[in-house]
Amino acid sequence: MIDSGRPVKDIRIEKDTPIEKIFEELSQSGGFESVNLSDGLDILSSMISDEKCLRFVSFVGAVISTGLRGIIKDMIKNKWFDVAITTCGALDHDIARHFSDYKEGSFTMDDKELSDQNIHRLGNVLVPMESYGPLIEEKMQMFLEAEYQKGIKEMSTASICKMIGKNLGEDSFLYWAFKNDVDVVVPGIMDGAVGSQIWLFTQKHSDFKLNLTEDANLLSGLIFKAEKSGALMIGGGISKHHTLWWNQYREGLDYAFYITTAQEFDGSLSGALVREAISWGKVTQKARQATLHAEVTTILPFIYAALLSKLK
Repeated sequence: MIDSGRPVKDIRIEKDTPIEKIFEELSQSGGFESVNLSDGLDILSSMISDEKCLRFVSFVGAVISTGLRGIIKDMIKNKWFDVAITTCGALDHDIARHFSDYKEGSFTMDDKELSDQNIHRLGNVLVPMESYGPLIEEKMQMFLEAEYQKGIKEMSTASICKMIGKNLGEDSFLYWAFKNDVDVVVPGIMDGAVGSQIWLFTQKHSDFKLNLTEDANLLSGLIFKAEKSGALMIGGGISKHHTLWWNQYREGLDYAFYITTAQEFDGSLSGALVREAISWGKVTQKARQATLHAEVTTILPFIYAALLSKLK
């Protein structure tokens, strides 16, 4: 006989209802994705509070072009995570937005006209050319040259992220990762402006090497010692997969919350629900896990606010 579970309750919100109480209301609303949202808050608060847990955050680079950069920066500033795994675009946008400004745009703008004005469009964010390629080239060549002159001729992506972070400021997520000793690993670092500048640097300094296996040594050293592990995964692709991949070596994540707009019907990694990873040993069978289908720049600020209230 099927257990019919708890009755569905109407959501009740008063003018003084705390935000974490609203999330509790969602947990009994039977309201489709709202239950996953409520579960996600509980998973994250438990993971962040668990002193035995190695905590990961993974995110796609595009969100750093938006105001969500401030939320990710603050989560790292709060020391909620030990490791961040992201894409090269996150480094590109963190540098570019520290030294310049992006502009508000729309999805319906004329891309031919933008091209004529030397403006790149990333969804509804406008990236002036002078704020991106030339600026990142200038800064990265300067950062790398300074390290090279100190005798450093081999770097991992984690050490490159620390190098960038120490040269930025308090608005930067890489700065706070450097400040709080949070390792940032970028498995696909060659796919972006920073990666291209590393390659360009090697053309002038043939003895300089990018050492990706050192990132593997870093992650293995953390994973094999972890009593528990958990992850907030923002968007799919290589950053999500790298987080799952490394956690299979300790029999999977104990906490996992994934936020995505992708659908699972095409068999993609980005569309795969967290529970699919259980079959691969990347998430434990007893893990506290949830997948939320939502647009992250809309929903994460509310999750962050609820976490601040719940964790205080």
